[in-house]
Amino acid sequence: MSNKDKKVRIALLGGAGMMGQGIVRDLLSDRAIVDIAELKLFDSSRERMRALGDAMDNDARLSLHELDVSDAQALRRALDGVDICVNAVPTLAGHQMAIFAAALDARADYVDLGGLGTYTVKQLEWHERFRAAGVVAVLGVGADPGMSNVICRAVADQLDEIDSIHLYWAATLSGAENPVLVPPYSVSTVLAEYAHPCVQFLGGRHVECAPQTGKEVIDLPEPWGRCEFMYSIHSEQLTVPLADGIRQKGIQEFTWKLHLPKREHEAWVGLVKAGFGDFERLLDINGTPVRPLDLLNAVINRNIAENAQRIPAQQSSEIHFAIGRGRVGGQPATARCEVIVRAHPMYEGYVDAATSMNASIAVQLMLRQSGDLRRPGVYAPEAYFDAKSYFVEAEKRQFAISLTRQIG
Repeated sequence: MSNKDKKVRIALLGGAGMMGQGIVRDLLSDRAIVDIAELKLFDSSRERMRALGDAMDNDARLSLHELDVSDAQALRRALDGVDICVNAVPTLAGHQMAIFAAALDARADYVDLGGLGTYTVKQLEWHERFRAAGVVAVLGVGADPGMSNVICRAVADQLDEIDSIHLYWAATLSGAENPVLVPPYSVSTVLAEYAHPCVQFLGGRHVECAPQTGKEVIDLPEPWGRCEFMYSIHSEQLTVPLADGIRQKGIQEFTWKLHLPKREHEAWVGLVKAGFGDFERLLDINGTPVRPLDLLNAVINRNIAENAQRIPAQQSSEIHFAIGRGRVGGQPATARCEVIVRAHPMYEGYVDAATSMNASIAVQLMLRQSGDLRRPGVYAPEAYFDAKSYFVEAEKRQFAISLTRQIG
């Protein structure tokens, strides 16, 4: 029996969180290309799990399990008998390597959502261990990283020689201005993007750059318009320029840049100025040690809950694009791959449809592989997925994809 016909069992850790809920929705939708026997959802919040179960009409394939991922024995038991472990626990919570190791021990394939490259290099060093065990791990399989890595592969495949690839992501919101700060994703992730030094690939080597530098203005179609981008901590620049089929083409420069909507951008800049960029070091408040991140999360979540009626309906649009420059047949050439995600009824109920849907795509493409197509080891997305097959699944989810090349 091929993997295309096999009933699969999936363990989703952190499954009732913002991204996990979206992964559940997509895996159990009619877009699925795998036959799921059981989707085991693990989370520390029974309340959130029950709410998600109710939202999914208590789908018989979905089972709910409380789990403290810091309990090594419980974590190992959670992965017994599953085909793949989907790690949607926030990376900066500090459990990434423990979950990664537990998947290897359980001989379960593994994916995570990346986490800014915090553990990416360390995880890639486990390639031979995973290969010898016959286990596949693909790191960073959301939208950025994830789909973004795949569009870089698509661009690279259009060029015989590569001088540079520049990768960008921009989001914008349409509708009435929101009087409440609603994070676009994990608060720790946004703060790290704005406050922590990042590594870019410049002059043929990795270079540390200060946060909020590398500013570049690009005119984009509406609704984005003129956008100012900045360097940001991420994992794509750690892996793409070193990937087989890319580094051999002579790449000398690879960067990743971010643009958030103006008001939200100003809010995060302000929080960093206030000192929240140092979000792990304990702060003494009336004799009680408190992490600034925990305090900020609590205040933001309380504010959202208490002002829910003031949050206007807004439509989010995002654009992901990579521009590669080099040569084809000795002639100067430019390749561009662009993915646009606009508001769509399909995304109702998702916090971040692009991230969670792309994670679901990656999981399903991995589960479909068998025989010679299956390559045990640890990979970044650009080294594992075929861009053409990946884009077929992305287009099912109403992502608008274009790939162009100009020569001369």
